[in-house]
Amino acid sequence: MASTLRSRMKNLLLFIPNLVLLCGRLMVDPRVPAKERLLVAGAIIYAIIPLDLIPDMLPFVGQVDDAYVISLTLLRLMNTTDPRLVREHWSGGGDIVELVGSVAIVAGKLLPQKIRRVLTSRIESSERGSSKQLRPILVETHQPEIEEKRTSM
Repeated sequence: MASTLRSRMKNLLLFIPNLVLLCGRLMVDPRVPAKERLLVAGAIIYAIIPLDLIPDMLPFVGQVDDAYVISLTLLRLMNTTDPRLVREHWSGGGDIVELVGSVAIVAGKLLPQKIRRVLTSRIESSERGSSKQLRPILVETHQPEIEEKRTSM
């Protein structure tokens, strides 16, 4: 299971440059709310700066937290705006909505829980104290057929 997650994440990490480019395009789009632009800018800075919670000098692991931050930021943006806006700016292959969801789930499973909590709280912190009801950014669903396969091995 862990080796499958690692290989999937390795393939998905090849999309980080495209994700950063997507974030850059979203930052200049006037349809993106100002608060979300700030979060997207923060995600770009976090991904570009080599010294963060997990330094980028560590092969593979150093990029997992970058992918996680970018994907959570994009999920949040798609939650507050129309996902078509993000799709419109995507130049990579595949459906960006599915890709971002996959990256967030896989990267979240590979990151230590403490780091995951710190990164998630930073992305959600701008909405704390707001009176509007928040929907979860990322919801992990239970898939019984996967659980059955895991327990039968």
